[in-house]
Amino acid sequence: MGGVSKDLTVNQEWVKKRFEKCDDILKRQVFLGEGRQEGYLVYVEVTVSNLMLEEHVIGLSDVQPLDGYEQAEAALLAGNGILFLEGDDTVYKISSKGYPGIGVSKAESEKVMRGSREGFTESEKLNVALIRKRLRDPRMKVQEQTIGTRSHTMTALVYMEDLIYPRLLDTIRERLDAYEIDGILDSGMLEQLVEKHWLSPFPQFQSTERPDRAAAAVLEGRVVLVVDHSPTVLVFPADYNSFFQTSDDWYNRFETASFARILRFFAAILAMSFPAIYVAVTSWHTSLLPTNLILSMAAAREGVPFPSLGEVLLMEISFELIREAGIRLPGPIGNTIGIVGGLIIGQSAVTANLVSPIVVIVVAFTALCSFAIPNEEFASAFRLLKYGCMFMGAWLGLYGVLLSYLWVLIHLSHLNSFGIPYLMPYVASDLNGYADEKDALLRFPFRMITRRPVFARRDARVKLRKKG
Repeated sequence: MGGVSKDLTVNQEWVKKRFEKCDDILKRQVFLGEGRQEGYLVYVEVTVSNLMLEEHVIGLSDVQPLDGYEQAEAALLAGNGILFLEGDDTVYKISSKGYPGIGVSKAESEKVMRGSREGFTESEKLNVALIRKRLRDPRMKVQEQTIGTRSHTMTALVYMEDLIYPRLLDTIRERLDAYEIDGILDSGMLEQLVEKHWLSPFPQFQSTERPDRAAAAVLEGRVVLVVDHSPTVLVFPADYNSFFQTSDDWYNRFETASFARILRFFAAILAMSFPAIYVAVTSWHTSLLPTNLILSMAAAREGVPFPSLGEVLLMEISFELIREAGIRLPGPIGNTIGIVGGLIIGQSAVTANLVSPIVVIVVAFTALCSFAIPNEEFASAFRLLKYGCMFMGAWLGLYGVLLSYLWVLIHLSHLNSFGIPYLMPYVASDLNGYADEKDALLRFPFRMITRRPVFARRDARVKLRKKG
């Protein structure tokens, strides 16, 4: 990078070229002292007080000279301001409050045992700064755009310029510009407009409240869409596998992470089909069960006036109502309603002989499985498909359940997210030399995952190597 030039114009050109398309990095021309010495001030938006820099630059005491452009860039991306002066071959670091800290917010829907507790806020500027805090590289670009003819909602595309495919960025812009709308009030509204397969219950965008998760996606060659007024950002492209991953998977040892992922995969299957399997077996295939179990279930269902499908539907709908009521009520009351309501209704239904005890167990276990899926929007797809699967099990028995599996698999095989097959890396894994399989159902040891996923450009997929 070399030393700093005495010619202020040269320094300005370096800043503009080095931080091109970085809309979150602000540049200000200032004049200092009675002699009106010309200067050029650069800082990351939100990390530095505009009032302090624009009106009180002379009075700052925490100023440190730096040697060359390399130190200047590092200081800038660390959240400080840098000041160039005309006729001076030294650049000055102006210490500031830095990037937003943990007090910004706390991620509520994506809790982890290990890792950052920071979560996104409802400010687009703050959210971009939280990503920049983790990726202090000028190759990370931020392109802002307003959407909504009345709301003028600010959005920002965050990506690593040397990792993404240019065509991906063009496709995203085309979809964002495809509709004219009065207002965008949350990222979920944009998600529904931009999705290609909008009839599918499965999301083609990954949503997250965690800045570290968004930063990890940018390092994979994906694009993050930040929307003002929304604490949830969108990540794309997305695939089936990415919805089962959590931040814990990377911060914990590979044995623990692999075991947790296997649990989540099986939980997704059971969240969709466990009630259907119960209905199919009790209605059509009782001969598959051991004699003692058949007798126990028959004794439990004695006097129940509904068929298996009816009692399962009754309990499932009751549980959905409890879940919805718990969400809408204030925090402490909602938690109480969810726990107490479930216990009271379940026990009362069994006592009144409306349902059998085993159905309460089936419904409760199914709910636990749906809660084990890390992404709520992704889990909702399995909650909806569960009802169709139940009707198929009541109609055709286990054959109906298997047909439901087949239909879902065929549907998933037809989905793609911005050109990436939805079932990656379980299909077309040769596109990245089978490297993506090391971070799929099992998470291989960290030192063995040396390549980025298929989202990144082919010539930029190596991310880990030994020095020398």
